[in-house]
This record gives sequence, C-alpha cells and structure tokens, in this order.
Amino acid sequence: MAFPPASSSPATGSSIKLKLREIAQLFNSLDPSPFSEQDLDHDAEEFIVSSARELPRHHDLRLVLNLEKPLGPPQTSEAVGDAIRHYFAYRASINRLELREFFKRGRLSLLIGTVFLAGCLVLGHAIGRHDASGAFSSFAQEGLTIAGWVAMWRPMEIYLYDWWPLKRRGALLTRLSHMRVEVVRPI
Repeated sequence: MAFPPASSSPATGSSIKLKLREIAQLFNSLDPSPFSEQDLDHDAEEFIVSSARELPRHHDLRLVLNLEKPLGPPQTSEAVGDAIRHYFAYRASINRLELREFFKRGRLSLLIGTVFLAGCLVLGHAIGRHDASGAFSSFAQEGLTIAGWVAMWRPMEIYLYDWWPLKRRGALLTRLSHMRVEVVRPI
C-alpha cells in the first residue's frame, strides 16, 4: 500500500490520497462483517487519521482512492464512501464512550483524593493541637499536608490536561465521518 502525503489546496479542500491495487487492501481482511460495516485496515486507518490531523481544520476533507483494479460488482464508489464514513462514525462513537468513561474515572479519583486530603488535613490539625511545640508534630503536619495534596495530583491531571487529546481525536474522527470519498481508476 502506497501512502503519499496529504495535500491541501484552498480551492479543492484538503485531500488525502491513497494508491491501492484493489479496494480490499483498505479493509481488514479478517473482519467477517458485511462490506458496509467492515473495519478499515489498521495501517490505512492510522495513515488517514494522521494525514487528516496535519491538514487545516477549517477545510473539508476528501479521501481520494486511486485503484489499479476496478471495484467488484457488489461494490460501488458510493458504497465504499459510505463504508469508510460509517467506520469513522463508529470510531467517533467509541471515542465519546471512552471520554465519558475517562471523566467517570476522573470523578471517582477526585472523590477519593478529596476525602484523603480532608483526612490528612484533619489528622495533621489534630496532631498539631495535641503536640503544638514538638518537631515531630511539625514534621507530621507538613508530611500529611503534602501527602494529601499529592493524592489530588491524578484528578487534577485528568481534569486539566489528559482529556484534551481524547476530545481532539473525537472531533477529528467526527470530521472524518463526514469526508467525501472519491474512487479513481487510472486510465
């Protein structure tokens, strides 16, 4: 499978071009699903996604498939386009589920971290009241405060940084689920 770089032109939108011997190369050969529901080949999917990521976001996407062999009788250009868009729509829905599950884990870790932080602060305060002048008291209070805030590290990481890549990938997959697909056969 030849994977040339994606190209962008303001007049034509953003094109991703694939040169294939036959359309079967584009789809996972082990997938027993009907043609319209087959998964894309992993390498082809990664190429299409990474190429689309490099193209301007405000342009419409277009996938141009250059085939050496003509499409078989049950397959048409429209059916190929529908199958590819269906696949990316399915991947976008899976991505939304993953993002939802990710936020659910984030809420759970935030709850655990908050309870642990509160426990550490209460325990540190109790130790401080019991032994206000001792070095151990000061060490224990500071240690518990630090441990409590370290427990908040993961929830803060989830809500401040980790969800952005999943959201961005979902937007890209949704964009790919609406792209135009052209099947071209060299003359």
